[in-house]
Amino acid sequence: MSSTQQYLLDAYRARSLGEPVPPAPGTHDWRVVRERRSRPARHGLRDVLGRWRRRPT
Repeated sequence: MSSTQQYLLDAYRARSLGEPVPPAPGTHDWRVVRERRSRPARHGLRDVLGRWRRRPT
């Protein structure tokens, strides 16, 4: 089942139950991309090793 078909099924169910319709697929994609670009990148080796060291054993 494609994402469009799933959305149509969910929208139909929501309307029949009187609930709010979910957002269409891809509605918030640009917001997510913008948020990821604004965050500082923390993928350095030091960060990974630090997280690995702090793991509970």
